[in-house]
Amino acid sequence: MTASCVLYDYWRSSASYRVRIALALKGLAYERRTVDLVSGAQRGEAHLARNPQGLVPVFECGGLRLTQSLAIIEYLDETVAGPKLLPGDAEARAEIRAIAQAIACEIHPVSNLHVLARIEALAGQDARAAWNRDNIASGLEAVEIMLDRPAFTGRYAHGDTPTMADCALVPQLYNATRWEVDYTHLPRISAVARTCAAHPAFMAAHPDHFDPSLEARVTEEERR
Repeated sequence: MTASCVLYDYWRSSASYRVRIALALKGLAYERRTVDLVSGAQRGEAHLARNPQGLVPVFECGGLRLTQSLAIIEYLDETVAGPKLLPGDAEARAEIRAIAQAIACEIHPVSNLHVLARIEALAGQDARAAWNRDNIASGLEAVEIMLDRPAFTGRYAHGDTPTMADCALVPQLYNATRWEVDYTHLPRISAVARTCAAHPAFMAAHPDHFDPSLEARVTEEERR
């Protein structure tokens, strides 16, 4: 792939984080353009023209426009050279997809910003926090059981190389930490987290590198 690529994302978006990991694993250069979810930029005319769902990420490359993080990751895996994110036979790929979808289609949607905002509007901040912590905790406990199978041995979620399952799991663990959800009692998830934390691609994609408040502080320090 030689075309110029653009990723519309938000620094703390789990779905965007997944795609940033995949892009880093593939070694694909891209331009990043921020869609500020807190300010509501995702509901603006410009972004709705890119994605009528008003969500991030949106990936554009060579005239192609894609939405939905897992679809983008699968496209990258099929079109970009580099380590396979869905390796192995049909059974192995189905197992990897199952982990990724358990997170991206089950845990994440009911912890999304608009869902949490609605819960807070109906029941207050405490209810919002309780909902999110319970959802993340129970979801990760289910994923831990899914990973406790012979097929999921190895240093990563499925084997000894990063896959789409890890691209989905690591951002969810970042959210767990943000919401003070402990997962250290989940040995398989904790082991995968440690492995991924030491991998350069996961490090490069981490939200801390894109935190606008940190960027602003760095710029201010450079001016002094």
